[in-house]
Amino acid sequence: QVHLAESGGGLVQAGGSLRLSCAATGSIFAITIMAWYRQAPGKQRELVAGITSAGSINYADSVKGRFTISRDNAKNTMYLQMNSLKPEDTNVYYCNLVTRAGDISWGQGTQVTVSS
Repeated sequence: QVHLAESGGGLVQAGGSLRLSCAATGSIFAITIMAWYRQAPGKQRELVAGITSAGSINYADSVKGRFTISRDNAKNTMYLQMNSLKPEDTNVYYCNLVTRAGDISWGQGTQVTVSS
């Protein structure tokens, strides 16, 4: 069983920055992908950024150039540095982990609110 714990959300003014963290604990074997998703009320959950164990990264077009994903494999921790935040970035952000066996885990989510 894998447990994911997000932290770092909060309220920030437009143009500000936040850094999200996701710590993975438990029976962690062969993580292939870690990713950040976000979901607004009444909308589908969307991929924000993902990073593979080999270091390959992809971003949603809406966050390219503003967000940076990284991971510390030794600590099983993933980060999302969010700069130049916009009101439309307001969402609940979720951490996601996929193992080589195909097991998928989700965190409980952390609220990010950007005021205009």
